[in-house]
Amino acid sequence: MHSRELIETYQSYVQDWRRHFHKYPELSNEEFETTKTLAKELESMGVEVQVDTERGTGLIGIIRGDKTGKAIALRADIDALPVVEHNTFDFKSTVEGKMHACGHDGHMAILLGAAKMLMDMKDRIEGTVYLVFQPAEETGGGAQNFINFGNWFNEIDAIFGGHVWIDLPAGLVSVEEGPRMAASSLFNINVKGKQGHGAQPHQAIDAVVVASAIVLNLQTVVSRNISALDSVVVTVGNIHSGTEWNVIPGEATMGGTVRFFDPTQEEHIVASIRRIVEHTAAAYGATAEFIYENRVPPTINDTASSALAERVVIDTLGVHKLSKMRKVMPGEDFAWYLREKPGCFAFIGIQNPEIDAVYDHHNNRFTMDDSILSAASAVYAEYAIQWLLENK
Repeated sequence: MHSRELIETYQSYVQDWRRHFHKYPELSNEEFETTKTLAKELESMGVEVQVDTERGTGLIGIIRGDKTGKAIALRADIDALPVVEHNTFDFKSTVEGKMHACGHDGHMAILLGAAKMLMDMKDRIEGTVYLVFQPAEETGGGAQNFINFGNWFNEIDAIFGGHVWIDLPAGLVSVEEGPRMAASSLFNINVKGKQGHGAQPHQAIDAVVVASAIVLNLQTVVSRNISALDSVVVTVGNIHSGTEWNVIPGEATMGGTVRFFDPTQEEHIVASIRRIVEHTAAAYGATAEFIYENRVPPTINDTASSALAERVVIDTLGVHKLSKMRKVMPGEDFAWYLREKPGCFAFIGIQNPEIDAVYDHHNNRFTMDDSILSAASAVYAEYAIQWLLENK
């Protein structure tokens, strides 16, 4: 049996689970009921389950094939976002202020579908498949923490995962090699000037003016410090300063993000930002502290894994379902897995204007064409089987 033969069989199953998870979202590191539900469903299939009881969130399912061999992991993230849903369909979020606005409900459903298919095809599995239901992707630290849960990450030889993607028409799949999602870093800037009376600015060092100058000067990091051939983003997302209308504030804080694809650029980017921040502040007689943290490295598919994924998509869904897609600037903590293990991260098209599935990820109207999710399940299952077969 081939996984393509099971797409229609499990279409309703996968679609129903996606809608169930959508109704009951849980935020990062709070996925307690989601974890219990997943564990119960996997156990009902006969899948061995290991729950992270220390945190109470996240679990591993283990499917051992009829033949021995290496091990591969298939991963889904399970957390929702603090978003108030504005959709009106009957399976909208039942929890006020929480919503699966990024598609992780679809990811869980895809992996449950893949588990069903793999259990039906155990005779074809030459090794072990680990089903990774990872919490807290939205924090950027979920993967790093989950690597340390149990021994699953040491046991596996490769990993595969994916993300439903609203910019890709429903049913298309992209699995190109190389950088696919950007590194996601954050920074904070603390400006210190001198507080004073709003009517006597010459006696103060205005932190608002200093912070404003820093924001404007940071625009030259990408335009004048980075090659035009490279993709880099520097964004200041917030500024906080002052409380009164007639007081010149002496302090200001700012926060932002840096995105890039080439890890070798990081040191240069950070040094450029730091130089501009500190020297701009000094020019106004103020000081500024720059604090930088890299949350997620770039997500980079290796050549062999992507080549296999392309063959699997063509074999399972047909060549017309294989799509090319440009790399994107959002970050993904799946990147931590790919730093140590070979693997591929796919994009799964879910856009369908006929059902209003057109809103961007993290939007309060976000939804997807979930009728295509069982096809993604088949790709996941077939990738695992083929990888184990070709890497004995």
